Amino acid sequence: MSRLRRTAAWAGTALAALLVFVALVVPDQVTRLPEGAPWWAAVVRVPIEAVAVLAVLLVLPRRARTVTATVLGALLGVLTVLKIIDIGFFTVLARAFDPVLDWPLFADGYRFVRDSFGPAGLIGTLAGVIVLAVGVLAGSVLAVRRLAAVTARHTTAARAGLASATAAWLLLALAGTSFAPGVYVASDSMATLTRDSVVSVPAALRDRRAFDREVGDDAYRTTPPASLLAGLRGKDVIFAVVESYGRSAVQDPTLAGPVTSLLTRGTSQLAAKGYQARSGFLTSPTAGGGSWLAHSTFQSGVWIDNEQRYRGLVSGDRLTLTSAFAKTGAWRTVGVEPGLTYAWPEGSFYGYQQVYDSHTLGYAGPAFGWSPVPDQYTLKAFTDREYAVAGRAPLAAEITFVSSHTPWAPQPTLTDWNILGDGSLYTQQHAAGRSATDVWKDPAQVRTEYTKSIVYTLDSLISWVTTYGNDNLVLVVYGDHQPAPIVVGDNASHDVPVSIITHDPAVLDRVAGWGWTAGLQPAPAAPVWPMNDFRDKFLTAFGPTGAHR
Repeated sequence: MSRLRRTAAWAGTALAALLVFVALVVPDQVTRLPEGAPWWAAVVRVPIEAVAVLAVLLVLPRRARTVTATVLGALLGVLTVLKIIDIGFFTVLARAFDPVLDWPLFADGYRFVRDSFGPAGLIGTLAGVIVLAVGVLAGSVLAVRRLAAVTARHTTAARAGLASATAAWLLLALAGTSFAPGVYVASDSMATLTRDSVVSVPAALRDRRAFDREVGDDAYRTTPPASLLAGLRGKDVIFAVVESYGRSAVQDPTLAGPVTSLLTRGTSQLAAKGYQARSGFLTSPTAGGGSWLAHSTFQSGVWIDNEQRYRGLVSGDRLTLTSAFAKTGAWRTVGVEPGLTYAWPEGSFYGYQQVYDSHTLGYAGPAFGWSPVPDQYTLKAFTDREYAVAGRAPLAAEITFVSSHTPWAPQPTLTDWNILGDGSLYTQQHAAGRSATDVWKDPAQVRTEYTKSIVYTLDSLISWVTTYGNDNLVLVVYGDHQPAPIVVGDNASHDVPVSIITHDPAVLDRVAGWGWTAGLQPAPAAPVWPMNDFRDKFLTAFGPTGAHR
């Protein structure tokens, strides 16, 4: 029994050491290791934090050592949880988690899991998250306390280990040794995470002050209504936002084939009906998610890349594209937001006189993955409720298309416009579609289904223009952001395509100076603007003198 206890004790110590070691050395971008890099490059490292803590514990008396070990264990647990969150953010959003500004994103994640995977998936996910967080925190405290006690009993060996580890770290750091680019054997990843978490607080305060200056600098704030959008009077102007429609969808060789074929065919179909298109690129403030950040950036002309900026924007009175149309009194402004399943007070900020959400579009069919309403049905509902109404005023609308929202399964298919009805027919399509659980077993299948979703949405939009469009239609189509790294990789840009489609050549004359590519597909060298530049360029082009600029 004595031998068994000793074996168990050494096993417990080894497990504690392993837990602390892994927590310290695994980088928060472990899922983004360069292609071909060995997995062990992420863990064959010497953590400077362990060296520093061991040195502190060796010089403290017993009682102080126990208290310090408890505090350090709790700190390690908190930082490890933050690192795990970071890993998730890099995997999905291609950026690190901001511990000051990003907490509201968890509510969006909650809704995404609920709507995509149902109550069982949500409960399982929440249970897993809670167990993991509690386990990491408790395990870290117990592990550090145990290692502190072992260190106290084996002081000589601990001092020898400290000297060896210190020398090894210094030599490896000076040599810059690494087995994968950017992942050095002399590790300081936890210290870097601690520093970044601490400096995020003053950085958030500085960003708030910078945002206040930016949002207050508005060249169009005092523009008389008669001067706004004079070049579009009498036109129906629709801003169509295509979820996850990124540059990779039209240029990445592994994705773009079906999309570019559709865009080529769609350009010809539109031309046959008298429509022309011009296309370029915008750089989105987000990637992988956070669509509302892109929408607000596009509409407001202010760079919105975090929740603090978004909340500050929508609580103010900044002129947006749609509120500019409303300000003139010459357009009826409409927001069509099928992804909304809850109250959306921001609609008044954007200047919408009418907002249609998932509850008010009359849809009686099933949800497709996260998407509550298929895009083709959304277009038909907009047509019946607004666009085809006799004697109406010109429309200025934003329509957000959500069928291309992750997880891209199951998917609807394009159907005869005349038989859509209340959407009940989609029940059969949903039953025949692939499940998200099945698709997400293989990254190659995820990429394939993503491409199909973009083709479906754009095909629906082109079909709608050729079926219902009139001579006064001006349609601006843009992507909100690139999809997650599982689709486009870790080094994809934040660029998204943007196109303007119109039946009136005079509209294109006003944007001739933009240098955009003819057709629906922007050329690789087409102009790239920050997304927040679009508002002012659009208001300038279609102002009273825009035709001459």
